[in-house]
Amino acid sequence: MSAIVGFYGRDGHPVDRADLERMTESLAHRGPDGAGVWHIGPVGLGHRMLWTTPESLHEQLPLTGKKGDLVITADARIDNRDELITALGLAQWSHGEITDSELILRAYEQWGEDSPKRLLGDFAFAIWDERRQALFCARDHCGVKPFYYYQSARALIFASEIKALLSTREVPRRLNPVRVADYLAGIFEDRTSTLYRDILRLPAGHSMTVRGRESRVQPYCWLDPSREIRLRSDDEYADAFRDQFTDAVRCRLRSAFPVGSLLSGGLDSSSIVGAARRVLAEDGRRLHTFSAIFPGLPASDLPKIDERPFMEAVLAMSGLTPHYVHADRLSPLSELDRVFWHEDEAFLAPNLYMHWALYRAAHQQSVRTLLDGVDGDTTVSHGLDYLSELAGAGRVRTLGREVMALASRHHASPRRILWQFGLEPLVPEPLRQVWRTVRKRTGPSWGRNTAINPVFARRVGLTERARGLREQEHTSARTARDGHWRGLTSPLLPYALEVGDKAAAAFSLEPRYPFFDRRLMEFCLALPPEQKLHQGWTRVVMRRAMDQILPDAVRWRVGKADLSPNFKRRLWDRDRDLLDDVIVNDPQVIEDYVDVSALRDAYRRYASQPMAEDDALTVYSAVTLALWLRRTGLAA
Repeated sequence: MSAIVGFYGRDGHPVDRADLERMTESLAHRGPDGAGVWHIGPVGLGHRMLWTTPESLHEQLPLTGKKGDLVITADARIDNRDELITALGLAQWSHGEITDSELILRAYEQWGEDSPKRLLGDFAFAIWDERRQALFCARDHCGVKPFYYYQSARALIFASEIKALLSTREVPRRLNPVRVADYLAGIFEDRTSTLYRDILRLPAGHSMTVRGRESRVQPYCWLDPSREIRLRSDDEYADAFRDQFTDAVRCRLRSAFPVGSLLSGGLDSSSIVGAARRVLAEDGRRLHTFSAIFPGLPASDLPKIDERPFMEAVLAMSGLTPHYVHADRLSPLSELDRVFWHEDEAFLAPNLYMHWALYRAAHQQSVRTLLDGVDGDTTVSHGLDYLSELAGAGRVRTLGREVMALASRHHASPRRILWQFGLEPLVPEPLRQVWRTVRKRTGPSWGRNTAINPVFARRVGLTERARGLREQEHTSARTARDGHWRGLTSPLLPYALEVGDKAAAAFSLEPRYPFFDRRLMEFCLALPPEQKLHQGWTRVVMRRAMDQILPDAVRWRVGKADLSPNFKRRLWDRDRDLLDDVIVNDPQVIEDYVDVSALRDAYRRYASQPMAEDDALTVYSAVTLALWLRRTGLAA
């Protein structure tokens, strides 16, 4: 976690150092350990430093290359350091003397615009190439590190957070009504836009080259869904997974400060904790764990949300120092002014309040590196797309065995599992639409939020936009691997990472995600489908691999916690005054975007039945948007 900023005068006008310093200072929370700016003529780069890795302790950015014609600013952690040091002919150096940003710069010297393909880790960087008179920028394959930019005929300006862009005189503050519609509709497929009309995100796995008036954004990294791994036995697959996973954890433990990990008691976070404590034990180090607990919820909620028995099974292992956050005492809209300042946008993240409290707890323990098991189920895959592949191939006997085993383990209807995962994906979309019409299950094409103002929806073409974007993303997968690939490349992933990044930055904390290691993702994608689903066990290769690393009670658990009871109850119990203020007393700021009558109907339903999920989310998204608009003063 650091911060980068930059300015490129495309028309040749010189950079204003005061602007550059103001941008850099606006991101001081991301890097309390140092600051630097560099500028020459129409180009300027800035940096705020957060020390995390041992190498970062003597890193100074922006950094000028040995020949003086390249300058870099970077927010980066590079994981394949040994490989790069050898390939770049730097083996004679002491490895601890070579910083990650220097490796990126040397890689660019060697491979030019192909260099991001050679990098493993989390990064966002920009390099000014004096010889080519070009600015080259890149963002890691998952989008762990953020990169926002504004461009006009006059300038291109970039930064780790939007607030730095808005601190300059060049960048206008204008609301993007199309993104407002996407926000209310829960549409994440647009990988570039923000709630500010002229501020964009560089998509994950993309680079950008800017030379004068010309700019080019292009992908450099993609997962190959045609690659397949074939080994001789289940044990070999499990051993290979364990090796890949342990490496992904190990390289994310590179830290000069105490290391922590979130622990929910689920398979993903528990596997990270189990692997991390083993690695740290090699050097006599301990791992801090941070868990949300809910002892104050009604007894009827606890079977859905309480994972303490699984947490305690993990914490019984050695080398762990546990910390708890009483999430049942929190409210989803608490500290909202501070959260808005850090996030820069209204956000669709109902559980952000819990992460905010967990990040604070980690900060209080002087932790700067925090492991997180988010979306491990997407990386490893539950393998349910295998059922439609079996049905399409006519492998009825195997399909029947898997359906019955799944139904038995999850106490679900075999018929429902067969239809939802085996047969329905094979039905062409036009026929599915006819079926929904016959059964009168049609509704707004943008999803569950029926409180969107229909006049506004027509003005921005929301129906057509939602249909077009979702047709691109949600056509039925042809194979289990195709379905897995779609999950790994979902646009929801970088959105969630961006929200989490800015929340962590509020506490000078760097979140790291072992399941988003590119090598692990490529390995899991290439596995045969029966290593993901077998005899009703989802993610079976991971369960086998965690033998002797996790307690069996965790390794073979079925299902995961549902965090929604705490969200829905606490939104009503603790945030009712804010809800009333926006929905009942003064909805003016959102009435152009929201059908206030429909919103009030949803609020009445929620008030009478707070555990109704669709209404809770409709209320939450509208109120969050309204409070953000009030704070910013933006209007279409």
